[in-house]
Amino acid sequence: MRNITPESLESLPSRVEYIRDFINFDEKDAAALHAAKPYLAPLVPTVVDAVYLKLFEFTITAQSFVPRNTGYSGEVPTSAEDLNLDHPQIKFRKDFLAGYVAKLVTMDYADIKTWEYLDKVGRMHTGVEDSGFKHRAKKPGLRVEYVHVGLLLGFVGDILISAVMEHAELDSSTKLAVIKAVNKILWLQNDLFARHYVKPEEEA
Repeated sequence: MRNITPESLESLPSRVEYIRDFINFDEKDAAALHAAKPYLAPLVPTVVDAVYLKLFEFTITAQSFVPRNTGYSGEVPTSAEDLNLDHPQIKFRKDFLAGYVAKLVTMDYADIKTWEYLDKVGRMHTGVEDSGFKHRAKKPGLRVEYVHVGLLLGFVGDILISAVMEHAELDSSTKLAVIKAVNKILWLQNDLFARHYVKPEEEA
């Protein structure tokens, strides 16, 4: 039996080691994600569009795209009803999400810098001004409530898993390996969001 203390989970390397081991995310899963790049990378624009269309369905998520985005200087929507995939501000935001999804099938999961990046993605959405990302340095914090983050990760997982299952060029064993890897990395990303939102018991 391994001894894991709550204090050890405050350290990112220790936490990553624990959550990876718990969910059995290993080099085979990383290899499956990398092998899926030729099949999943071309789907990134479709995935990104589907995500934003889903976010536009609900006022509580759509309203956050009306104010001017940090770093964007063009035309802004006047209301949530103006939002569409071709609006300049939405195109600006879509580029960031596209880069993130593409990274999931290209990153070196043996490198702690990969996990530092995924951790900063989580921290960035909590509203802190110092997220660790250079492009957000000295810019107002970005706050997205955790309920929307968790739901969106589940939605992205559904899209990616469906795409893998329906792909004609992948055999059954490859589909299974990729689906397991996608599921695991999204749950690991979910934890690296949750650690910045959920307070330890003694702080709650």
